[in-house]
Amino acid sequence: MDMHDKVSTGMAGFDQAIDKLRLGDNVVWQVDSIESYKKMVEPYVAQARLDNRKLVYVRFGNHEPLLEDCPDIKMYPVDPNKGFESFATTVHHLIEQEGRKTFYVFDCLTDLLEYWYSDLMIGNFFKVSCPFLYELDTIAYFAIMRNVHTYSTIAGIRETTQLLLDLYQVNDKFYVHPLKVEQRYSPTMFFPHLIRGQEAISITASSEAAELFSSIHRGEERLDYWDVVFTKAKDALTLQPEQRETTKKLLISLLIGNESRMVELCERYFTLSDILMIASREVGTGFIGGKSVGMLLARKILEQDEEERFTPFLEPHDSFYLGSDVFYTYIVQNGWWKLRTKQKTKDGYFTHAPELKEKLLHGKFPENIQEQFVHILEYFGQSPIIVRSSSLLEDNFGNAFAGKYESVFCVNQGTPKERYEAFEQAIRTVYASTMNEEALAYRMNRGLFERDEQMAILIQRVSGDHYQETFFPHLAGVGNSSNLYVWDESVDMDAGMLRLVFGLGTRAVDRTVGDYAKIVTLDNPLRLPLMNYEDQKKFSQHYVDVLSLKDNTLTSKRLEEIIPYDIKVDQQMFARIDYETVNRLNELGYTNRPLPFILDFQKLLKNTEFPKLMKDMLALLSKVYDYPVDIEFTANFTKDNHFKINLLQCRPLQTRGLGHSVEIPKLADDQACFFSTKGNFMGGNVRLPIDYVVFVHTKSYLERNEQGKYAVARQIGLINTALKGKNVMLMGPGRWGTTTPSLGVPVHFTELSNMSVICEFASNETGLMPELSYGSHFFQDLVESGIFYVAIFDGQKEVVFHPNVILEKENMLASILPQSSQFSDVIHIAKTDGMEIFSEIVSQRLLCK
Repeated sequence: MDMHDKVSTGMAGFDQAIDKLRLGDNVVWQVDSIESYKKMVEPYVAQARLDNRKLVYVRFGNHEPLLEDCPDIKMYPVDPNKGFESFATTVHHLIEQEGRKTFYVFDCLTDLLEYWYSDLMIGNFFKVSCPFLYELDTIAYFAIMRNVHTYSTIAGIRETTQLLLDLYQVNDKFYVHPLKVEQRYSPTMFFPHLIRGQEAISITASSEAAELFSSIHRGEERLDYWDVVFTKAKDALTLQPEQRETTKKLLISLLIGNESRMVELCERYFTLSDILMIASREVGTGFIGGKSVGMLLARKILEQDEEERFTPFLEPHDSFYLGSDVFYTYIVQNGWWKLRTKQKTKDGYFTHAPELKEKLLHGKFPENIQEQFVHILEYFGQSPIIVRSSSLLEDNFGNAFAGKYESVFCVNQGTPKERYEAFEQAIRTVYASTMNEEALAYRMNRGLFERDEQMAILIQRVSGDHYQETFFPHLAGVGNSSNLYVWDESVDMDAGMLRLVFGLGTRAVDRTVGDYAKIVTLDNPLRLPLMNYEDQKKFSQHYVDVLSLKDNTLTSKRLEEIIPYDIKVDQQMFARIDYETVNRLNELGYTNRPLPFILDFQKLLKNTEFPKLMKDMLALLSKVYDYPVDIEFTANFTKDNHFKINLLQCRPLQTRGLGHSVEIPKLADDQACFFSTKGNFMGGNVRLPIDYVVFVHTKSYLERNEQGKYAVARQIGLINTALKGKNVMLMGPGRWGTTTPSLGVPVHFTELSNMSVICEFASNETGLMPELSYGSHFFQDLVESGIFYVAIFDGQKEVVFHPNVILEKENMLASILPQSSQFSDVIHIAKTDGMEIFSEIVSQRLLCK
């Protein structure tokens, strides 16, 4: 190394002791007071100014400033209040901006505890900033307070930094004891040194060193500051109410977040004991995330009902929470923070996501976290569990993120080692899903891409029981306190609705293939939706999602396979024998076949308290939230028809306001319109102008092979981008957003996210049918994005549909997307001057002309 790469500390004797500083050095001082840190900073800064160095002071602490304002020192205030990610990213950018060979002074890192309450995160910050400073040949001074941080935080800092120095003040004398000095050595370097003026006198005599060290208090093993705060909070349980309240608010800000509607509700409903109970089941530190908060809050609201209606029916839960700080620690300790910082920029947002996703699937967890994972698995034994995303932005007012992140079932069979590996991989899978294209696009479209999206995780016991070699609950589903999908005037919107399935709820939240959840209007649970009697079987559930204990995986079985099982309750509660099919089979001579069933839940809805209880539950939650809500639940029954409901999730339901009632224009001739229908629309009262209609031809679409059908879906995505900002109505046969091209066009939600209206029409000759799957994730997305939805059942009474109104107009596809002209036979884009769509929710009328 050249002599000129050596840099003075401003103290000649000390320079001699440690053979000066080198470019790239991070220098960490362990101190007892800010005053003594300042004593070391002053000569270093004076020397740097003498040498005409570029000096930067990074200011974030609550302590007195280390340096006076001075024109040749740049001061950067950075706000730690915004959380670890924002802080680390801001510091990263300022280091990048200031460039090579800059000299830095940082405030005392211990002050960050006041904002983050987590030792772990201070260590993480140091680990991501220090190597970057080293790369740029800078020199940076840091300080930490002695006997405050855990040994593992200090070990992490020691491992990352180039110099770690203990600074002691004993009887007005200053001693520096180098603990680590990288890439230099002298026989006396690691002795304590007495600093006197410009001198540093090495204390080599054992008697003197022993005297010095015996007068210094060495701390015993220390807890993370997070645990210290929560341990102290337990003592507050015995204090006066106002002191308990102050402590509770602090803990809520650490576990749940700051100022939001959800936090207000938590402060109202949770006691200090409740919060301590949640904290006792958290692994790591940080927030527990939106999904966990929603579930806990909803349960608390129901438990506090004055009439105590709900408690006897609620299945208790014993969930665990993986704190959001673990997500960051996982990224930092595997060395991917730099990649994450690149991915968080506008340019790198989509381009770096696949690489980061791949890495997230293969990282290592810190040992202390692994130990806690083992405890969780020992606790659950061989009960199936589900690992669910619970991000900070999830399930909040305004952002549902419905289905954007993964949830992974761990069937939890096999040896402890196999079960552990599957559990760890489930967590990695949820972490990696933050980089899913749909989730990224969702965040981008809502202007959230720069917001911290820390991923916490909710670990829940799966509700249900063993039936032969499978595990499932009797019932599962989604409930909405407002029924936005009203199909005739008698439906009371405010009574709410359920989307009900037999078995696991996965079939209720996704638009499943060839299968239909049961839609229950809670004002009249036995009311049938719009369909002919003979269609009841067709539009019901034919498959049941279960966990296979034998194959250790989530699987679907035909209803006929499951019905013969002893499910510990009368099957006819959920299903009835399909006598029509029995008669038909008998006529055809098939007499030995198992009895066919239809899942229609008649007995459940007619003879049990279940629908009434669900209606009351949704009404109470909605009243407290002062907003419509959306829940996920399961229910299990006993022989005597008693049942327990497990409330898995609750969030504000994203709704389009119903708006003012709309005057529907009178037509001289009913036929003189593009289409009109009674019911089968969703999105409230609207009057919307339409600039373009994008129409997919049934016949040409179905003639394409599977690959060709996917190609049509991708074209819709291109049109969605090209016509962004215009009012566009998208029309096609069957279901938009299905995963099965034979049932409709398999677009991703992001490929139709800019549309104003989405229309699904029935094609009787081909059997392509819309699905009124309100409650599924696809519909959540529609509602949340404010996209109006309509289904046209051509041929039913009170339905008028004249596709020619559009098809006679010029097809603009080739002029809008010249490279797509080969799709002109299947996609028709018409410019529709002056077309409008009108809907009125009370009369259930809809008209487009």
